[in-house]
Amino acid sequence: MTIFESIILAIIEGLTEFLPVSSTGHMIIGSALMGLQSTQFVKLFIVAIQLGAILSVVVLYFKRFFQSFDFYFKLFIAFIPAVIFGLLLSKKIDALLESPMGVAIALLAGGIILLFTDKWFKNPTIDDSNSISYSTAIKIGLFQCISMIPGTSRSAATIIGGMTQKLTRKAAAEFSFFLAVPTMFGATAKKLYDFYKEGYQITSDEIKLLAIGNIVAFIIAMLAIKYFITFLQKRGFVIFGWYRIVVGVIIIALLLSGHELSMI
Repeated sequence: MTIFESIILAIIEGLTEFLPVSSTGHMIIGSALMGLQSTQFVKLFIVAIQLGAILSVVVLYFKRFFQSFDFYFKLFIAFIPAVIFGLLLSKKIDALLESPMGVAIALLAGGIILLFTDKWFKNPTIDDSNSISYSTAIKIGLFQCISMIPGTSRSAATIIGGMTQKLTRKAAAEFSFFLAVPTMFGATAKKLYDFYKEGYQITSDEIKLLAIGNIVAFIIAMLAIKYFITFLQKRGFVIFGWYRIVVGVIIIALLLSGHELSMI
């Protein structure tokens, strides 16, 4: 992996981590289009640079992270399902990461759902993510588990999960951002543990690539979060739905026409 390739992937991560379009799916596709080899470091990089993106949440919502112990407990409760299912299904998830058709189908299916999301959840009653109950937190956490299918989108799953519990688009999006912090931190920690457990070592050049990737992802994610909340309140999910459908259809068409996309 070159510095240029690491920057491209970091930009993709920063732009898509908090949008309902699947950051992992886009990075897998980006890796395939750039012809990156399926190395252990590339797999680690795609997970590890999510740390940079989630740090943007901590910076932008700094005060919210120090309001009350209750806030952390709700995040912990919502995080539990991902821990359980992630550990139980880790091998199957890794297998799905290597399926371009699977990513394309998930993008397409999720896009169709987003076209109708605004109509399905018209009358929200909770406009503050701090006001959600513990039962709501665990339900949103269960929705997050759906995003373990590459191409689904953690953001889309958790925001829709929140909206099913009467949260406004803004409140659901903010709780999704907060939940990303322990989720992505845990995913990165596990990936690093597995990387070293299997006997691999990170070189000085790879450390440099990870540092650059996280810095770029952090900056881009800061901008993406600021504009996403405003856009979501005004326009809703339809444009994201159509975007996912177009991308999914293009990938499926390429695969069916004989083009090979070598996934990570």
